[in-house]
Amino acid sequence: MDFTFSEDQDALRESVRAFLAARSPSPYVRAMGDDERGFEDGIWGQVVELGWTGILIPEEQGGLGLSLVDAVVVLEEMGRVTFPGPYFSSAIEATIAARRLGAFDLLEGLADGSKRGTIALDELGHGDPVDRIRTRARRKGADWVLTGLKPLVLDGHTADWVIVAARTQEGIGSFLIESPAAEYVPTMDPTRKAARMVLDETPAKPLGPLGDHQAIWRRIADDASVGLAAELVGVCEAALEMAVEYSKVRVQFDKPIATHQVIQHKIVDMLHKLELGRVGVHFAAWSSDVEDEHRSRAAAIAKSSMAEGAVFITAENIQVHGAVGFTWDSDAQFFYKRAKQNDILLGYQGWQRQRVADLVLDAP
Repeated sequence: MDFTFSEDQDALRESVRAFLAARSPSPYVRAMGDDERGFEDGIWGQVVELGWTGILIPEEQGGLGLSLVDAVVVLEEMGRVTFPGPYFSSAIEATIAARRLGAFDLLEGLADGSKRGTIALDELGHGDPVDRIRTRARRKGADWVLTGLKPLVLDGHTADWVIVAARTQEGIGSFLIESPAAEYVPTMDPTRKAARMVLDETPAKPLGPLGDHQAIWRRIADDASVGLAAELVGVCEAALEMAVEYSKVRVQFDKPIATHQVIQHKIVDMLHKLELGRVGVHFAAWSSDVEDEHRSRAAAIAKSSMAEGAVFITAENIQVHGAVGFTWDSDAQFFYKRAKQNDILLGYQGWQRQRVADLVLDAP
């Protein structure tokens, strides 16, 4: 299979990389890490003007009508700088959820930047993020109300609306809450903001088709997981480049540490993990776009292998830097923190590996 990107995708990558180099340097990332909101309207407005918020949105709703592979290009570049802001929660998670649920009326606002959305799926516990949904939805007269806890809603405190996964008598349902009352909570990754939603008879509007939405939410989680893994490709590229450059200029015993075999072995192991994970991410995105029969397996492989590789690579980057790598002044911390948090979101690597095994063993 040919994993080469098209000329248009290469041009998109170049434009995204140039924009982020100019608009999201380390000082901006650090400033937004200390800011509870986590992004500036001016930068977000430019992202909207470039059309990146509409990559996954059909042209009929004002988007670019592109594919998950195209979104992977953007997310990889954003991962390289641990880009702060609600891009992943709104342009990826919320967009995928709205499309899969048939809530097309929500898409135009996401595309033109007049609205920002997010999803509330993850709950307490471990393992399958869909199976551990405990939030309940019930009818109250002619309306619906939700009760439960969503402890980690990406950008929930700044989003205009949130799509909530909750259990009903028919299985899992999907509900829209506008202007969510979510409380900001600090997380390990300061460049990615999150909120806590306490639902106590909270009014909500049902979305999607009748019946159980379990399969829909699994698909939403799979595609969003590929997006998280794509970010980690960029994170790992930047961490590897950072380690290589530092090893060339750091002198010990009168010669660069890059000449020491132990450092060379670290660098090679980092490259190995990156390349193995990268090909899995690209295949998973393609599998989703073409509805390949092994799409679910590919998504689980991409998330598990890239998360494992990212935690290893970003940690080794710190080790190559030695004592300075553990300081606040070093940007190595941001790569490591993004890797660790992406690993946990939407199913950590251990569960994803178990899922791969189950899918392989259950295959005819």
